[in-house]
Amino acid sequence: MSTPSTPLTIESVLELFRETRAQFQETRAQFQEEIKESGREFDRKLDRWKEAADLEYARRKEEDARRQEKIDAQFEKTAKQIEKTNKDVGGLSSSVGALVENMVKGNIVEKFEVLGYNDLSDCREKKFKNKALGIKGEIDLFVENGDIAILIEVKTTLETADVRDHIERLEKFRRCTDAKGIDKRRFIGAVAGAVVKGDAADVAMENGMYVIVQSGEAIKILPQPEGFVAKKW
Repeated sequence: MSTPSTPLTIESVLELFRETRAQFQETRAQFQEEIKESGREFDRKLDRWKEAADLEYARRKEEDARRQEKIDAQFEKTAKQIEKTNKDVGGLSSSVGALVENMVKGNIVEKFEVLGYNDLSDCREKKFKNKALGIKGEIDLFVENGDIAILIEVKTTLETADVRDHIERLEKFRRCTDAKGIDKRRFIGAVAGAVVKGDAADVAMENGMYVIVQSGEAIKILPQPEGFVAKKW
């Protein structure tokens, strides 16, 4: 036998709607709470990610700072080493230059006396200056007597440019001396080098200058070519 169905009434239909609505509201509230909880969990994860990122950034920043300190320290050390090397090289160059000058000065007087220049005396680093003419300079070795003066430029390595510079120096010295009007001697040029490069010697002699070179433990004046005449400034 079948169970007789309960007849539908307006009241039963309304009750069904109320139950359904209540279930829907409950489900909706649960869903909204789940959404809120998901949001709170996401915020918590986001905070953890941000905290981890901040820690990683701070760690890397600290590492970069330490690395930069090492680089700065190494740079400062290298700079000091370069400065020391430059001083050492500069000092060595000065020492070599002084050695060459001393070598040339050692018996330069007797070398020029052999060429007929008598009663000579010498001095080192003769400075000259004339503010009005805007002229100043220095002669490495100055060999002189009452009639003549020989102006010698000394180089560790003598190059053609050094010869041309000395020609200009001789002209300046002549102008500076003439401005004083008290020294009417003629000036002769000479260049000296422990090493002579290129055509420096030829250019010097073409311009009437003596060339002094190293010879064993002393120095010698190179033989002048035929027709050579010492130029007088």
